[in-house]
Amino acid sequence: MASLQKKWKGLAFCLLLAVPSWFLGKMFPIIGGAVIAILAGMVIAVFMKTKNGLEDGIKFTSKKILQWAVILLGFGMNLNVVLETGRQSLPIIVCTITTSLVVSFLLHRLLHIPSNISTLVGVGSSVCGGSAIAATAPVIGADDEEIAQSISVIFLFNVAAALLFPPLGGLLGLGNEGFGLFAGTAVNDTSSVTAAAAAWDGMHPGANTLDTATIVKLTRTLAIIPITLALALRRTARARRAGGAGEGSFSLRRVFPFFLLFFMLASLITTGASLAGVDAAAFAPFKELSKFFIIMAMAAIGLNTDLIKLVRTGGRPILMGLCCWAAITAVSLGMQYALGLW
Repeated sequence: MASLQKKWKGLAFCLLLAVPSWFLGKMFPIIGGAVIAILAGMVIAVFMKTKNGLEDGIKFTSKKILQWAVILLGFGMNLNVVLETGRQSLPIIVCTITTSLVVSFLLHRLLHIPSNISTLVGVGSSVCGGSAIAATAPVIGADDEEIAQSISVIFLFNVAAALLFPPLGGLLGLGNEGFGLFAGTAVNDTSSVTAAAAAWDGMHPGANTLDTATIVKLTRTLAIIPITLALALRRTARARRAGGAGEGSFSLRRVFPFFLLFFMLASLITTGASLAGVDAAAFAPFKELSKFFIIMAMAAIGLNTDLIKLVRTGGRPILMGLCCWAAITAVSLGMQYALGLW
């Protein structure tokens, strides 16, 4: 009870920001509720001289609520459907993810961009935008400003992709299935994938690329599991070395992302229930709650972010995001051409 008394004000404040952000995100899906929430939090933080007892609740929301959001995200993953229908896109997905991670690593070294921001931008660009950042941030110990910086970069190129990719696909002569593969593998965030695919369907009546793009995107989302586990093992190895060198005590519980095990369990429950004949709609409330929790956590992260500092230091991360985005776009189209899909 004492812990709840310390947290409830901050939790309530984040909830207060999340509710209108949720509805605005529904009205403007190309932007999304998570981006609206983080921007609102950052603007409010500029004028908030003191948090007046909100600190504990805001911190809890940005850390624990974010992890619960990732766990609930697993209820939207029917592994059987994703693997069956996304099989054709796997070579393209593997190549685009690898490209983004390599580009972010190289630019991290060349431009001396902080390691956590480089990792978050690379993973967010290659896997699934804000959801991937939400899953990865606790694993690598990223702070709220690093998360906000990365989300801002991903948002910028989400909007650009949603607006530019449909006319670009038309100019390149992509077919309906080809554009679905392109949007699903080259657009960062799920909301922007659906926005781009819906725009294409509007330009090409009866195309129905939205289903293809969404399934490819879900297949990409599975990469959260191996990537975050690899990062966790890397951090675990570093913690072991630090402990062995007398620089600190090693704790597997502290560095290993156990919440990801619950994410995997949720995915397996969804998959097993589907095989048993349970309607996928039964898990829809969990998926919606996951999205809402992400919005709530982004509001908390915004409240803990220095907007002025973010603007001053944003140049190099934006350049990294641009390079990752351009490289993924080129590889997605190039792989389609190489595989004879275009």
